[in-house]
Amino acid sequence: MHIPKKGLRALGIAESFSGRTHSTLAGVVMRKDLRIDGFVFGTVTVGGMDATGTILRMVEELERRDINVIMLSGCVIAWFNIIDPAVIFNKTGIPVIGITYETSEGLLPDIRFHFPNDTIRLAAYGNLGERTQVLLHTGQTIFIRAWGISQSDALRLCDDFTLEGKIPEPLRVARICARSILQKSERQKNVSE
Repeated sequence: MHIPKKGLRALGIAESFSGRTHSTLAGVVMRKDLRIDGFVFGTVTVGGMDATGTILRMVEELERRDINVIMLSGCVIAWFNIIDPAVIFNKTGIPVIGITYETSEGLLPDIRFHFPNDTIRLAAYGNLGERTQVLLHTGQTIFIRAWGISQSDALRLCDDFTLEGKIPEPLRVARICARSILQKSERQKNVSE
């Protein structure tokens, strides 16, 4: 991957969590010059373990070979539905960056409390590894994990895709899209009831 290239494309994936049975995921393909180049959507089960499969299907649905990196807005979504970025990288060959925005002592106690005998979920969380705290050019701090790409290149891409604040643009736009889809779905459900 040629990091300075303006045509480099990131697929940013973010969710809009409703607290019900399913959560909406939106994916935005964005070039490094911040031109939007595609969208894809999916749903995951709240409290399930289907997030990795859903993201793989989203990547497949795009039918693109020009995506250079996948950015995830968190690796634990939809009430402890844990994404396995290593599997995504291994199956797609596309580097993955997991990005979070707040300090945290970790979710292990919460996972153990809500899913005490779920060894698969506990192992999936443990496999994520530690986050690295990094400072963006905006002066904001984020926390990253990287698969298939060095920490320094991951930081550079996060920096390049962040205009202001701390959320890289592909993730900011994906979050807005996911929220809009969820709100539309909820409005349609209320009308039909």
